[in-house]
Amino acid sequence: MAYDLITMGRIGVDLYPLQTGVPLPQVTSFGKFLGGSATNVAVAAARLGREVAVITRTGDDPFGTYLHEALRGFGVDDRWVTAVPGLPTPVTFCEVFPPDDFPLYFYRQPKAPDLEIDAHDLDLDAVRDTRVFWVTGTGLSEEPSRTATLAALAHRARSGTTVFDLDWRPMFWRDPESACPFYAEALRHTTVAVGNLDEVEVATGVREPHAAARALLDAGVELAVVKQGPKGVLAVSRTGESAEVPPLPVTVLNGLGAGDAFGGSLCHGLLAGWDLEKTMRHANAAGAIVASRLECSSAMPTAGEIEAAVAAGAVL
Repeated sequence: MAYDLITMGRIGVDLYPLQTGVPLPQVTSFGKFLGGSATNVAVAAARLGREVAVITRTGDDPFGTYLHEALRGFGVDDRWVTAVPGLPTPVTFCEVFPPDDFPLYFYRQPKAPDLEIDAHDLDLDAVRDTRVFWVTGTGLSEEPSRTATLAALAHRARSGTTVFDLDWRPMFWRDPESACPFYAEALRHTTVAVGNLDEVEVATGVREPHAAARALLDAGVELAVVKQGPKGVLAVSRTGESAEVPPLPVTVLNGLGAGDAFGGSLCHGLLAGWDLEKTMRHANAAGAIVASRLECSSAMPTAGEIEAAVAAGAVL
């Protein structure tokens, strides 16, 4: 079976406060949700009707069991989600201070199981055959995940659509200064690069959006997608097609997960063969919808919800 999308990267349990505007020491109740950027992207695409699987690893513990159950509940194939004995499933807490302050606290010690993905365990035929393959910058931060990520990219050899989510989390790197060569190597094997201004600067050394997009194209990708926060999103392709789309007005509850909803919708638009502007408008809308909700994975919108937001010109 060839999938529409296979993602590879982080997974964990999000424990989000059910009270907004309350510091973590004073929070009294939390909601438990499936989390992790690559996993959320898979859920977002599955919500849009795509055949999706994720490559990742959990702890051999009750939270790991929960993540398998949640993936299957969202329609994501979990056959390549395996347990790592001796390492706990990661947990992430956040604080929710709308509209723009959402501190994250990652508990990934002594090491996150999703960084124990081994190249020898990959189903490289499935990686090659999927229509879209999605990897993240965090997957490059430690071995053996780094070698596995680069091996998967090299084996895929730019067949189909290969997306590199720049996903810069400096706290996951023992030496953040060492990241640039690995980012450059990943870019050589990918056809689409996606990142915010901080992330494209890490990957290219350039922060100005148009210059950063050109630098990503020069690094080898076919499509550069630069998320500009309140200025919206810029997308530029090697063929000369470009789109710069403003954000959708929304009352933000929790901005975490909006980028993953954007990613899942981006994959959906690329698979559907939409033009660049339509793809970006729908991805922007998907992200805005999730920003209006508390959780991430279970907040991923349906196609109908995205269409309604695009038609309304706002998240109502």
